Amino acid sequence: MELRDIEIFLTLAEELHFGRTAERLHLTQGRVSQSIKKQERGIGALLFERTNRSVRLTAVGEQLRGDLQPVYRELHDSIKRASLAAEGKTSVLRIGMIPSFAHDLRPFWEAFRARHPQWGLQIRHNLFVEPFKPLRSGAIDVLVAWFPVEEPDLTAGPLVWTEPRALMVAADHELVERGQVCLDVLGDYGVCGPSVALPDYWENTAVPFSTPRGHAVPRNTLITTWEDMATVVADGQAIQTVQWSAIRYNARPDIAYLPIRDARPISWGLVWRTDAETPAIRSLAKVFRDLGAITFD
Repeated sequence: MELRDIEIFLTLAEELHFGRTAERLHLTQGRVSQSIKKQERGIGALLFERTNRSVRLTAVGEQLRGDLQPVYRELHDSIKRASLAAEGKTSVLRIGMIPSFAHDLRPFWEAFRARHPQWGLQIRHNLFVEPFKPLRSGAIDVLVAWFPVEEPDLTAGPLVWTEPRALMVAADHELVERGQVCLDVLGDYGVCGPSVALPDYWENTAVPFSTPRGHAVPRNTLITTWEDMATVVADGQAIQTVQWSAIRYNARPDIAYLPIRDARPISWGLVWRTDAETPAIRSLAKVFRDLGAITFD
């Protein structure tokens, strides 16, 4: 099995979606499918169960993932360490971003790089579904997540960003005529829910389970990615509370964003594994404390 095929298999095992896997690896779906079929022929068993609606690992696939992940991670880390040594760096700090505003945090990234040239810094996208899994597995070192984060094994560090909320609706939705809305409309139309259970307190911060008047907010459709959510909302199947920065970073002709009169601002901050705290993580936190969180009214 070639290294690229291993990467394709492990990515598909994580995404469980051929399209997202192809997009993430900058390949065609045909190339992903061809690679998986070749691996299955070589092994002599199916690695994934495919239907029109889902992709799941088989028992053989689960076993192969468990065997390959540590080997691939160590190989990848070895290559990375060699590359860093060639650049005169000792390690790299990997930042997972749930929100889209990494560009607005450039002053913080640049300050860290200027103060600590011995460490590299890489920014990665992080799904809001199973948000803490990459931290706990060691795939990233620091996560930018909405607060509060109250996980016993994780440290919630400094705030980095605070912003208002917006309501994402289809461009032709009847709510667009109002110009602005209140949270009670969530109970009338329903929202998207995560395909994997999130901590209740954390999900409720982003999208409340009940309205200010005490009405339940139904989760109409389960989604995994922002793209899933945008597709469902644009089709009129649900509405969704989102952060205000989404208006700039996720503008679409089939989606409108409305101010929410009674929604509290949402804050984002740094999170890391308590037992994996390093001097680089502490230094990054100090940069954010020194420069101060960005707040938008």
